[in-house]
Amino acid sequence: MAQQPTNGNGLPADLQAKLWAAADKLRGHLDAAEYKHVVLGIIFLKYISDAFQELFDTLSHTPNADPEDRDEYAAENIFWVPKEARWKQLQDYARSADIGNRVDRAMAAIERDNPTLKGVLPQDYGRADLDKQRLGELIDLIGTIALGGSEHRSIDLLGYVFEYFLGQFATAEGKKGGQFYTPRPVVQLLVEMLEPYRGRVYDPCCGSGGMFIQSEKFIEQHGGNVNHISVFGQESNPTTWRLCRMNLAIRGIECNLGTNAADTFHHNLHHDLRADFVLANPPFNMSDWGGQLLADDPRWVYGVPPTGNANYAWVQHIIYHLSAGGRAGFVLSNGSMSTSTSSEGQIRAALVTADLVDCMVALPPQLFTNTQIPACLWFINRRKPEARRGQTLFIDARSLGTLISRVQRTLTDDEISRIASTYHSWRTGEGDYADVPGFCKSAALDEIAGHGYVLTPGRYVGAADVEDDGEPFTEKMERLTATLREQFAESTRLEAVISENLRRLGYDE
Repeated sequence: MAQQPTNGNGLPADLQAKLWAAADKLRGHLDAAEYKHVVLGIIFLKYISDAFQELFDTLSHTPNADPEDRDEYAAENIFWVPKEARWKQLQDYARSADIGNRVDRAMAAIERDNPTLKGVLPQDYGRADLDKQRLGELIDLIGTIALGGSEHRSIDLLGYVFEYFLGQFATAEGKKGGQFYTPRPVVQLLVEMLEPYRGRVYDPCCGSGGMFIQSEKFIEQHGGNVNHISVFGQESNPTTWRLCRMNLAIRGIECNLGTNAADTFHHNLHHDLRADFVLANPPFNMSDWGGQLLADDPRWVYGVPPTGNANYAWVQHIIYHLSAGGRAGFVLSNGSMSTSTSSEGQIRAALVTADLVDCMVALPPQLFTNTQIPACLWFINRRKPEARRGQTLFIDARSLGTLISRVQRTLTDDEISRIASTYHSWRTGEGDYADVPGFCKSAALDEIAGHGYVLTPGRYVGAADVEDDGEPFTEKMERLTATLREQFAESTRLEAVISENLRRLGYDE
């Protein structure tokens, strides 16, 4: 595929326009939370049909091969698509009044013949409130997009499509979108810092599965084996749970998400799990999480979290599920680093005293498409290296990032690498780590205690060094003072001119 502008998300600009035009077919007729699943379901169907059809055509021209032999597709890790679900069958009837029911039957047939997709695919395209004419137009439009061929699978085109749509839908849905979408640079930074090469990886609020996908990409990029990790997740929203299953299925990632969607606090599906790595982006500042029903929960080792905010319930849930040598990285609102409301200050002090807080990163603003709440990264380590016990690394990355639109910022790969490499050189002692004023500081526990156990990096890293421009201070002050006097004089002159013009126009007093 020819290189084209990607606007920072891996997709050519012209493809983005076509994809969003597909969503526009339904905008105004369904709200964002509804048409997200309609569009992504059709895109998924087109992807697996493309992959199937490519191999089908190859087998059709291969001597002694049977293109209807399911084993041929299983050998290539390609989903079997039964005849009634193949894309051409659907597109031929795209403009029929029965198209919604045909799509539902196609989805049911695919689930029937592919057990890993059981209970995953949306099957409500025949419902009365879904405009069938627009559904047919959507199928026609997506039919012009090649998604599942081997060339596109090799660059994970569908992965980029899902990521693009999730970001766009997060914006369209507003605040609620944050419950399932975490911007790629934030996920990438978490993964680059934790380096989950081997072991059990857990996300207690996994949304669409972005943490798992980025972990897989990281392992592959660094020459590791994805079969060396076991993936566990939980998600409370049933439609998002199915979306995650779909998102992981297209990449062949096996994941234990439980048999159904469930509330992590009240129906902990992985109660006995002790993970080597936890990556998460919990919903910020949840006020209605049912904490009053969990006052005696064994997860609250460091204090009972307040019923009006779930932040420290998430922190302690994550720690509870870490193995003896496990590490965690997760996103929280900036308020979690300093609040003393209710029991939060005491819990944070207990975490610091227990020497669990490995690193704190203050993120730049405007990274999230669907919330303006400032965010930070927490890193927890059950077993710090000997040389770093009794210390916490603080990184202030607020000044980093590049604007990609008027309202959104992103972290570049170089900036992600700078933050991650700073952490690794500090943690392992194998690099040449040194405190950098304004950016990073390794602080001892007594210093943190002296700040009232506040974990805001700005409290510790100080101000950045001002670059010496070589001009002596006295000379600089004389030059600046002379310039200021000139500007005052010019201001006085302009004021007189304006007053004279007003007088001539008869507006003088």
